[in-house]
Amino acid sequence: MPGWLVALLAVASGMTVANLYYAQPLLSSLRDAFHVSTTGAGWLITLTQVGYVVGMLFLVPLGDRLEKRRLITVLLAVTTVALVTAGLATNFPLLLTASLISGATSVVAQILVPFAASLAPDHARGRIVGRVMSGLLTGILLSRTLSSLVSDLAGWRVVYLGSAALMALLALALHAALPQHAPTTNIPYAHVLRSTVQLVRTHPELLRRGLYQAAMFGSFSAFWTTISYVLTGPRFHYSEVGVGIFALVGAAGAAIAPAAGHWADRKLTRPATGAALALAAVAFSLAGFGQHSIVLIALAAILIDMAVQATLILGQHTIYQLDHTARARLNSAFIATFFLGGALGSQLGSLIYNAEGWNAVTALGAALPLLALLYWTTERRDADGHLR
Repeated sequence: MPGWLVALLAVASGMTVANLYYAQPLLSSLRDAFHVSTTGAGWLITLTQVGYVVGMLFLVPLGDRLEKRRLITVLLAVTTVALVTAGLATNFPLLLTASLISGATSVVAQILVPFAASLAPDHARGRIVGRVMSGLLTGILLSRTLSSLVSDLAGWRVVYLGSAALMALLALALHAALPQHAPTTNIPYAHVLRSTVQLVRTHPELLRRGLYQAAMFGSFSAFWTTISYVLTGPRFHYSEVGVGIFALVGAAGAAIAPAAGHWADRKLTRPATGAALALAAVAFSLAGFGQHSIVLIALAAILIDMAVQATLILGQHTIYQLDHTARARLNSAFIATFFLGGALGSQLGSLIYNAEGWNAVTALGAALPLLALLYWTTERRDADGHLR
C-alpha cells in the first residue's frame, strides 16, 4: 500500500469527520444568532452525531455491498449539498436538518478506514489503520480551531460553505485516486442490515469494544461541547478565536494513534485499554480540580484526547480481525454504538452544565470511563484467546 495513498486516506478521513465538529466552538454565536437557549444550541451537536449514527447503521454497511469508490463519491456529493444548505440557513430548524443530513453522509470517513484495513497487509494493518485514524482524529481536533478562526474572519456561514467546497474537491480527488474495490458480498441490502445485527450477536468482542468506546466518547463529547461555555464565560473571557486556539492543545493527543496501532500489533490490546480508561478518569479529575487554571484544563484536554484515541484504535484493530469479509458492517456496528454514547454525552453535558456547572460535567466525564473500567475487569478469555 503506497505511502501517498495512506496519506490521502488520512487527510480525507479528517476532512469529512470534521463536519461533525465545526459547530462546537460556535455554539455561543449560533445561540445568539438564532435566539435559542444554551440547551437548544446543544441540540445542533447532538443531532449531527445522531445523523452520524444513522449513517453508520444504514449507509456504511453498503461498503460491503457496493463498489466503494462510487459509494464514497455519491455520499460526498450529498454532504456538499447539505453543507451549502446549512451555510444559507435562515432559521434554526433548517440548520438542524441540514446538520443531521451532513452528519449522516460524513460517514465516508468510516468507509475509508475499513478500506485501508482491506488494502493493508496483515502484519502492518494496525500501523496503517493507526495512521489513517490519526488523520481522522486530527481532523476532529483541528476542526474546532479552523471553524473559530474562519468564523471570526468571515462569519459562521462561511465555515459551512467553505467545508462544502472542500467536500466537492475531495469527491473529485478520491474518485481519481482510489482503486476500484469489488464488493465482498452480493446479498440484498435488507440482508446486509440484518447481518450487521447478527454480527453483534455472533461476536461478543464487537459489543464489548463498542460499549468501552461509547463511555469514552460520551465523556469526550461532554467535555468539548461545554468547554466553549467555560472559556467564553466570566472565568477566562476567551473569544471564539481563543476557544479555537485552545482546541489545538487537544491535537497533541493525535500522536498516540500510531503508537496504539503498534501496541495492537504486539497484542497488548487489553492492558493498553485498561490504562486508557483509567487515564481518562484521571484527566477529568484534573479538569475539575483545575477549573480556574487554564494550564490544568489544557493538560486534561490532551490526556482525554489521548485516552479516547488509544481505545478507538485498539477497538478498531480488534474488530477488524473478527471477519475480513464484513469489515464495513463490523465498523458500522462499532461506530454506531459509540456515537450513540457521544450524542448522549453532548446532550447530557449541555443539560448538566446549564443546571449544575462545570464541576458536574467533569464528574460525569470521570464516571463514564470508570464504569467502562469496571466492565473491563469482567473480561475473560479462553485458552485460544477468544472472549467468553
